[in-house]
Amino acid sequence: MVLSLSISQKAVTSFPVAPPHPLSPRDRHLRATAIATLRATPRVTATATFATAITSGPSPFPLSCPFTHRDPEADPHSRSDSYRDWPFTSPLTSSPSGVSPSFVIPLEKTLNLSTVSKMATLTASSNLVSGSSSVHYRYESKAVAMGLRSLKQANTHSGLRIWNPVDELLNRNPIKINAAQAMRKGLQSKNVRPTGIIICGMNLVFIGMEVGPWSKIGGLGDVLGGLPPGLAVNGHRVMTISPRYDQYKDAWDTSVVIEVKVGDRTEKVRFFHCFKRGVDRVFVDHPLFLAKVWGKAGTKLYGETTGEDYDDNQLRFSLFCQAALEAPRVLNLNSNKYFSGPYGEDVIFIANDWHTALIPCYLKSMYQLVGIYRNARVVFCIHNIAYQGRFAFSDFSFLNLPDQFKSSFDFIDGHVKPVIGRKINWMKAGILESWLVVTVSPNYVKELVSGPDKGVELDNILRKIDNHLIGIVNGMDVQEWNPSTDKYIDLKYNVSSVMEAKALLKEALQAEVGLPVDRSIPLIGFIGRLEEQKGSDILSVAIPQFIKENVQLVALGTGKKKMEKQLEQLETTYPDKARGVAKFNVPLAHMIIAGADFILCDAVDPLDVAALAKTIKRALAVYGTPTFTEMIKNCMDLDLSWKGPAKKWEEVLLSLAVPGSEPGIDGKEIAPQAKENVATP
Repeated sequence: MVLSLSISQKAVTSFPVAPPHPLSPRDRHLRATAIATLRATPRVTATATFATAITSGPSPFPLSCPFTHRDPEADPHSRSDSYRDWPFTSPLTSSPSGVSPSFVIPLEKTLNLSTVSKMATLTASSNLVSGSSSVHYRYESKAVAMGLRSLKQANTHSGLRIWNPVDELLNRNPIKINAAQAMRKGLQSKNVRPTGIIICGMNLVFIGMEVGPWSKIGGLGDVLGGLPPGLAVNGHRVMTISPRYDQYKDAWDTSVVIEVKVGDRTEKVRFFHCFKRGVDRVFVDHPLFLAKVWGKAGTKLYGETTGEDYDDNQLRFSLFCQAALEAPRVLNLNSNKYFSGPYGEDVIFIANDWHTALIPCYLKSMYQLVGIYRNARVVFCIHNIAYQGRFAFSDFSFLNLPDQFKSSFDFIDGHVKPVIGRKINWMKAGILESWLVVTVSPNYVKELVSGPDKGVELDNILRKIDNHLIGIVNGMDVQEWNPSTDKYIDLKYNVSSVMEAKALLKEALQAEVGLPVDRSIPLIGFIGRLEEQKGSDILSVAIPQFIKENVQLVALGTGKKKMEKQLEQLETTYPDKARGVAKFNVPLAHMIIAGADFILCDAVDPLDVAALAKTIKRALAVYGTPTFTEMIKNCMDLDLSWKGPAKKWEEVLLSLAVPGSEPGIDGKEIAPQAKENVATP
């Protein structure tokens, strides 16, 4: 089904073609929105063509009936579910395949072309050959264009919604957009592709302070780099939002500027965008991010040193969360061949770690309270519960939230930092105010609720929401971590050449870190954050129990200064056996994965020290045997991609029942490998 709209100045009365059969709830919603928008247009002729491809038999259309006027302010959702209750019907009784009847309708109010350009489109029904549809629009009248300039300060970026009293309320809110500027840009942009095709899936918005490969310190960047493409290939529309820490050479200025209230001042925020691997990558541009980091990410995304916050982090993250909530509404994105226009309001936000814990709070207080984002939902994902965002209780006033949220933030612990006594805890609020909480594995769920030690004093809060706490094992980005294409290793390999290649890559790794070069020595690798939650302290205690064996160790990571010093001391303590690198080093991480014979995983229980040493000794006993070769080839055959985790994420997100959400397809990513994203010289 194809609906084409052309607009002229003349008013003509005729009748539209009704759909050939009952529509799905999603289609009913989109159809009603389209009609409401068209009917809000003054003395303009809209000509529409339905081009149908019928699989069998003619397409029955109802007999014509008089034009039925309905209150244009009425809620489109209140209309009947039957297509025969459309306010217009067709004079045609049937339409054989290939026939394209046309219609024109009278329209009564000011036309908002920006809204028409962003309208989501009707979805083809089950007896059509194609399961998609598109909207094409153009404006031909100078009078219409001039009328746009006389519009009141409307939120023309509001997706499927036209200006109404709710938008009046929003316009008084701290968040607002320069509507006239955005509209002019939208109409003048040569890159705007006025075609939208809706096929299936959900509107998903991932929000995080890291997104690989643009910015990454640990697992958070990996997840936001790999999971969104895994969902996009299944037919979902996916956006990621993160700060713009650097002059990313592939991200372009959208020219959209919004204002947000941060503390007691108002700040302007811009958005940059690129489209990679089926995902809209959006970057929030503000000096609070760009001027602080300027590309030298290292451990400076959150503070000068690991575990220490910048003094203004609460303001930085408040600004970021507010900007992230506006992005799906203000950005008219047209890079995706399947979707175009704003994401609209029926979206699911996936907020990651404490920096984004204000997302559900702002969603409820700034939007849903006034009828915007009514159906939107928030999933809060915990990657590392050790970092929670604890601040002085008096800082709550900086967040510009109503007092009813104080109880969600209220937190008392026995620590003296940042202050003694009562505090606010961002992560606690994110957990309590979100609709679902997800962690990075089922085992991590068990750890978090087991007690204050592993739950870092939020175990009791997590037990309260046990029915809404879910663990999903992470995947890995098989484009970045593909040994047959990895740009960081000199010798590419696959399952048939792995044994020969790894021996040479091990020698390259040994030479790189300064260990004796000997391919016969088994080499163990460790890559991770240096903190108790990741088991770095346990590794340092276990090393003396196995290092006397015929083995070498290469460890890479950044984190707490005490643990970084322990890591760097490995070379002094075991000069021919171990090397520790306390730096953020992506190429070395790839060399370790490619060249090491064994990789150490997290161990968080003090009892794991003896178990870890024992397991390593067992592994060393297998090294060089046929069993070892079989183990390597079995590992090479495993599917460790995001495909499986993405389907589990889809099941969880569908359970939120956001209108228009549909299961995806079983897609396979065929996009080219993402290029390195670094600062422009």
